[in-house]
Amino acid sequence: MFSAPEFTPDPVRERLLKAALDSFLSDEYHKVTTRLIAEKADANISMIRYYFGNKEGLYEEMIRDTLNPLLKALDGQMLDSVNGFEDFFRLYYETMSKYPEFPKLILKILALNQGPGRRFIQQLLERGRTRGAQKVQDLKSAGHVTASLDPDIVRMAFVSLAMMPMLLKDVFEEQRGKAMDAAFLEELAGFNGRLFFAGLMPTTTE
Repeated sequence: MFSAPEFTPDPVRERLLKAALDSFLSDEYHKVTTRLIAEKADANISMIRYYFGNKEGLYEEMIRDTLNPLLKALDGQMLDSVNGFEDFFRLYYETMSKYPEFPKLILKILALNQGPGRRFIQQLLERGRTRGAQKVQDLKSAGHVTASLDPDIVRMAFVSLAMMPMLLKDVFEEQRGKAMDAAFLEELAGFNGRLFFAGLMPTTTE
């Protein structure tokens, strides 16, 4: 039986994305040069033009690549039941733990308008909003959540519970006197998942 060949990532492209992520998270956009990124990636600078067009194209693809696991989850079956929100919290914490400065980068772009990519990130967020709203509608149709639930409230509540621990990670770790390690984030994902579950449940009056 014929099976489609597995996608093999291009190692040069992957190195450029990793070098871009490291560079943009550690320094301001205007201070990062394509030459520096190419050197970090052990690649010719012309490969940035080949794969991404220019510096801004690389910047945007770096953001898309980092957020892709979360966007893909919205296309999959993870949120087909309310229990899946716990898994989604877990996925978010795992993704952002790899790049703890990434949520701050997104915040700077959206809230402070620092660096390019604002429209691009808004498009990604709108894509997530549309997919999330469809998931909520599907849960309503199945009778799994309260019928009057506003999808935007669900999204804002999720963003608050997901982003805040990562945005204030340094502060929380200083207060706790120890790191927010994988075990702690696993427990947090479970608690927030249960909290979300309770908020989504139909009330006895509906």
